[in-house]
Amino acid sequence: MRRIPDYLIYLAVRSAFCLLQIIPAKEILFLAEPLLHLISDVLKIRAGVIDENLRFAFPNLSAEERVTLRRMHWRHLLLMVHEIANANRKIHLTNWRDHIQFHNKQQLVHTLLERRPKVLVSGHFGNFEVSGVIVGLFGFSMFTIARPLDNPFLDDFFNKQRATYGLQMLPKQDSASAAEAKLAEGTSLVVLGDQAAGDRDCWVDFFGRPASTHKAIAIFGLSFSAPLMVVYGKRTDGPLQFEIGCQEVVDPNHLSPDSRDVFELTQWYTSTLEKIICTAPDQYWWAHRRWKKRRMRQRRRAA
Repeated sequence: MRRIPDYLIYLAVRSAFCLLQIIPAKEILFLAEPLLHLISDVLKIRAGVIDENLRFAFPNLSAEERVTLRRMHWRHLLLMVHEIANANRKIHLTNWRDHIQFHNKQQLVHTLLERRPKVLVSGHFGNFEVSGVIVGLFGFSMFTIARPLDNPFLDDFFNKQRATYGLQMLPKQDSASAAEAKLAEGTSLVVLGDQAAGDRDCWVDFFGRPASTHKAIAIFGLSFSAPLMVVYGKRTDGPLQFEIGCQEVVDPNHLSPDSRDVFELTQWYTSTLEKIICTAPDQYWWAHRRWKKRRMRQRRRAA
């Protein structure tokens, strides 16, 4: 009985997916316009968070430009949902050239073909969900770490979607040993590198502000001598049109002893993600709280 609400939500999501799979990509922009107006202009969902993030990231933007960018941000997210519903059905080995172009392809393929573990670092930019599907389409086995959804039916549904082309999911809680085992086998880890971490993780600069960032990514790379690849999947001409790119790569085996530092590597990939975001600011998730204040810890006074 406790799962009935979860199942009803699951049915609603599956129904929405079926509807989105009926709507052609060329018409989704026109049909999404009323919903976009409702979310961004009428209800102004998370408008305060988005405006604050944009003011810090792009201080030279005017208030009108921030409103325009907020609207484009929501447009991107609506298109992203449509693409997630259709990517597995529309993009396959016989027609991928109609949907995908590559940036820095030689370095991307060369690094992925190396017979050792790799860490692919992405962010809440472009359509990162579809990007994992596309890379898996070419036979590269990878896994990622994520917190399971509270709704078990939706969690199972989305995990099966991701696993269509070989992307394995590990639960975030107590997954360090399992992740280490997969890296030791040579399986590549793909992870979002712009998620807010706790106070004890690395605090690095992101768009001019301190941002708490998980240090595990750099630790995995250094511990397993795994190249760190900063990658992205950016929408180009319209729905289901992507540029898959490898921005930069750092190989721990080629670093000097002084450069094998967790903080330096974390700052490096964070700054690289910042460069990628600046190429298409509307395709970043400005609605999530990337920057969180550092909590003040009270020190116990010595007796």
